[in-house]
Amino acid sequence: MNFFLETIQVLLLSIWYNVESFIHLFVPTKKKNISGEVVLITGAGSGIGRLMAQEFAALDTVLVLWDINQEGMKETARLVKQGGTRVHYYLCDCSDRNEVYRVADQVKREVGDVSILVNNAGIVTGKKFMDAPDSLIEKTVEVNTMAHFWTYKAFLPAMIANNHGHLVSIASSAGLIGVNGLADYCASKFGAVGFAESVGLELLATGKDGVKTTIVCPYFINTGMFDGCQTKWPTLLPILNPDYVAKKIINAVLTDQVFLLLPKSMYFIAAFKNLLPMKQGILLGQYLGAFNLMDTFKGRSKKQE
Repeated sequence: MNFFLETIQVLLLSIWYNVESFIHLFVPTKKKNISGEVVLITGAGSGIGRLMAQEFAALDTVLVLWDINQEGMKETARLVKQGGTRVHYYLCDCSDRNEVYRVADQVKREVGDVSILVNNAGIVTGKKFMDAPDSLIEKTVEVNTMAHFWTYKAFLPAMIANNHGHLVSIASSAGLIGVNGLADYCASKFGAVGFAESVGLELLATGKDGVKTTIVCPYFINTGMFDGCQTKWPTLLPILNPDYVAKKIINAVLTDQVFLLLPKSMYFIAAFKNLLPMKQGILLGQYLGAFNLMDTFKGRSKKQE
């Protein structure tokens, strides 16, 4: 194809994709049916993981729960079983590659191939970079980033073979914009976003368009993980309600939405970051309170964990 024809094709498709996007503002995208799909959720013992499990259970899926919190998983399993959902739970430290592979093999033997993988497990140190112990920095990257590599390695081959599946990465708005006091967390979430986006492109480039990807980048969620943090402008950047976030994530999966940013103002903030001069971007960050978000951080208590 020559330069002229290829350029015309890109222009025409660009116009159509923008028209299509505009139409979807008024006409909801058709939701897919995931009844019978095997859904694996890491970090399913509490918070968003538990809420997503309940949402997926309502859609007649088979649930596989992973967490390091045995009691939390048992409670999640009990809640979803009330609706008659088939559920399995496994103790798994997602930061340990060998353990991920071992438990993944057990899941494949006992349950079958996972067709929807939700990488949700995450941790935060809440310490400034120079105050954070090396071991905590390594653990943050291992849980928030590297675990995604190992779960993909374990479960993606079957999805590719069937050209069917869905990869969900619960990342963070801190994976799009740096935040003062969250250097290790931001690095881990930037890595998770970049990894998920790149694998999604690999799948498209190899013709495996039946394997979908959804990357979720929410602001702080009221699950206890960021207890103590305060938002400067709660109308513009509210601390998010966990039930609301869980429902939005499930809707994004059902409509094959690639990126989900919450709240909606994050779409504009992320765009401004790349468009504005650096000094103006820093000024905007100060105005939005990004320099002081972690000043009152307490984090999740042992009881909450």
